[in-house]
Amino acid sequence: MTGWTILCDFDGTISVEDVIDSLLDRFGRPGWETLEQDWRAGRIGSRECMTGQVALLDMTREALDKHLSSLWIDHAFPAFVKQARELSTPIRVVSDGLDYAIHKILGRYGLDDLPLAANHLAPATPPRQWQLTSPFQADGCRSGTCKCAVAAQASKSGTKTLLIGDGASDFCAADRVDFVFAKHRLIEHCRAAGIPYVPITGFEDALELLPRLLDGSLLAEHAPVEPALAVASL
Repeated sequence: MTGWTILCDFDGTISVEDVIDSLLDRFGRPGWETLEQDWRAGRIGSRECMTGQVALLDMTREALDKHLSSLWIDHAFPAFVKQARELSTPIRVVSDGLDYAIHKILGRYGLDDLPLAANHLAPATPPRQWQLTSPFQADGCRSGTCKCAVAAQASKSGTKTLLIGDGASDFCAADRVDFVFAKHRLIEHCRAAGIPYVPITGFEDALELLPRLLDGSLLAEHAPVEPALAVASL
């Protein structure tokens, strides 16, 4: 063990595109856009939004599987997983997305054995209706998967925690980990909140950065400046 645990978002981080968005664009019945607008305006949480949207998906399992077979992941992610395992660093996928979709997509790369925390997608009224449940929700959290709770659980093992993510569902967890590899909107959040992070464009960057994180050099470069030192340097 290296003393670190990796928590990694899926949609937009591991995957090239957001899975639920692609499903709604193709199979969503009218009404899902209104839920999306309510979520973006803060009137509902992501769990309520996604539960309603999944109920509006009109697709057979065969159509779902065919669609998922057309979705891709970052080309360097398998190498990153291999590197993490060689360095004895546990990695867990933590997503506010759909477990079935994540397993299906990762399975094409031989990675469906990665530990996963995500919403559960299951058939409702066969053959075309679906329902969402959230086994990783937490009291007081409006997300389907409470990434804060997962991060807190990881820290109890006594290891430091690295978060790799890209968007709003990662904001809360970023405040509770030791370091962040950030993409897209998460970069601005980390910068504004003073969270130790490095920006990445994908897992090619992460491959180069992970050894430096584990040997302590990256963390030292991005350690917060102590107030006394800051004054002394003026």
